[in-house]
Amino acid sequence: AQQGRVREKTYGKQKIYFADQEQLPAASDAELRGLDEEIAALATNVQVLQQNCRQMEAELKDLNSSMTTSEMAREIGELRKECASYTEKLERIKSATNHVTPEEKEKLLRGCPALAALTVPLSHQATELLDAILEGYPKSKKQFFEEVGIETDEDHNVTLPGAV
Repeated sequence: AQQGRVREKTYGKQKIYFADQEQLPAASDAELRGLDEEIAALATNVQVLQQNCRQMEAELKDLNSSMTTSEMAREIGELRKECASYTEKLERIKSATNHVTPEEKEKLLRGCPALAALTVPLSHQATELLDAILEGYPKSKKQFFEEVGIETDEDHNVTLPGAV
């Protein structure tokens, strides 16, 4: 600062030093225009490079999220094994000799209303018996059912055909 190469400014207790621009050669208008054009060209180049970088990052993200060849081969092997086991299971089912014939199925379906008619009175009798037990039980009906292990039709959303 004493030799005049840098200048000094004082702001309160702080001092700031900066180059003395008066000692630098002045640029001509042509040089300034050339520098401006160079800046514009470099800015355009930066934008192009940034866009290319974004595209490459997106491609890298896609590649990183996809399976590798070895992972894909392992997955294909597992799927083929699973498919073979399902095919084997299907063949066992097809070759089984204990299939229900349509006549047997019809007979069973015709017997369902008769079974439902038998279950309704039994259900009412069981309810009456449980109500008698619950008269002397200190806890709630739900707690009693949980302790004893009783499951009701309502617990499983079951309704019997013909049941009222």
